[in-house]
Amino acid sequence: MRALARWALGLVLLCAQGAAVAGAQVYEPLAASVQAALSKAVSDSAPLVSAFNSKVDEANWLIAMSRRLDMRIRDYKTRIAFLKSVHYEASRAGLDPQLVLGLIQVESGFKKYAVSRAGARGFMQVMPFWVKLIGAKGDDLFDMRKNIRYGCVILRHYLDLEKGDLYRALGRYNGSLGKPAYPRAVEAAWKHRWRYDGKLY
Repeated sequence: MRALARWALGLVLLCAQGAAVAGAQVYEPLAASVQAALSKAVSDSAPLVSAFNSKVDEANWLIAMSRRLDMRIRDYKTRIAFLKSVHYEASRAGLDPQLVLGLIQVESGFKKYAVSRAGARGFMQVMPFWVKLIGAKGDDLFDMRKNIRYGCVILRHYLDLEKGDLYRALGRYNGSLGKPAYPRAVEAAWKHRWRYDGKLY
């Protein structure tokens, strides 16, 4: 068990240094009702408002997360805007924002313009076919907020498809269903790097 933990931590450190473990979501036909629901979810009609319970909660979370991210996104304003978008979009999709940060670390190493060998794009490594399938013409997957919204909506879809099984949902997200490396890497990043209990450590 210790060897597995060391392996997972090593993979997290590798990702933190910029070697992303990105895969590719696999195109699967969607039922019309599912396609319509996902299209509605990615539409940009909802205003970007705080999903925090209070201003104090927001300030504490942003301080804690910003400290951990400052070496990856150097500009303070950009970093705070990114964190606010992650928190909002994750909460909107019913996801843990820290899980989403772990996924982004593994997928792109927090590189806005990352492109995988399979063609996945941006922070959350979204495949372009999703724009045709559920988006609007002209949706830019390199736009920070748009990319995070797509990624969160897609992960939520996979979680629902897998009846809450995060391990399988992450496998689907990465296009590596049934293989342990990716889900373990995201879980390790989530729990070891982005864990948050309200303390400013």
